[in-house]
Amino acid sequence: MDKTLILQKTEQYVKETLSGESSGHDWWHIHRVRTIALTLGREENTDLFIVEMAALLHDIGDPKLHGGDTTIAPRLIGSWLDSVSVQEEDKEKIMHIIAHMSFSKHLQGKEVDKSKEFMIVQDADRLDAIGAVGIARCFSYGGHKGRIMYDPHVKAEDNITAEQYTNGRKGNHTINHFYEKLLLLKKLMNTETAKRMAEERHLFMERYLEQFYEEWDGKK
Repeated sequence: MDKTLILQKTEQYVKETLSGESSGHDWWHIHRVRTIALTLGREENTDLFIVEMAALLHDIGDPKLHGGDTTIAPRLIGSWLDSVSVQEEDKEKIMHIIAHMSFSKHLQGKEVDKSKEFMIVQDADRLDAIGAVGIARCFSYGGHKGRIMYDPHVKAEDNITAEQYTNGRKGNHTINHFYEKLLLLKKLMNTETAKRMAEERHLFMERYLEQFYEEWDGKK
C-alpha cells in the first residue's frame, strides 16, 4: 500500500479510536505530537514515515488507559500495521519506538537502542507534556484519575519508581506530578531543537507554580 494512503488510513483509525478521550491522551494530543515530531524530523533528516506513524500510534492501547495492561498496545498496533501492509522492517521500527519511549520505561533504567526517529518521537511526546498545554493535560489527567488538585501535606517523591508512577500513590495529588515528572523532562530531551523548545515551556511551568502557591496561600 502507498505510504501516503497508509498515513491517511492510520490518522482516521487513531481519530476514531481516541475520540472523546478525556485524560489528555486524545486525538489533539496525537495531532500536536505528530506536528512537533515532523518539525524535529525535518531538522534531523530522518525517515519521516517512521516518525509520523510512531507519533500517530503511540497512545493506542496505552497501559495508563487500560488498567496497566501492557499486552494491549503491541497487539492493537501490530494488528493495525499488518492490516495496512506496513513492511516488516518498518513495523519493527515503529513498534520498538512505541514500546520503549514512555517515561515509565525511562524510570526502569534499562538501556534502549535509540534511533534518530526514536529520539524525535520521544522528544515530541515529552514536549507536549510540558508548558501551557502540559499543565492543562496534567490537570485533565488528574481529574480523569480522580486525584485531588493539591494537598500541602503530601510531598512529592524525590526518586519515584516505575511502579509508583504507573500505579499511583495513595493520596497523591496533581501538583506532585510536576515534581515527579514534568519538571524533569527538560533534561531528558534528546535533540538540540527539542532542548531549546523545552527551555521556554519549563520556565512557564515554574512561573505557574509560583503563582499557584501564592494564590493558594491567599497572597495574590
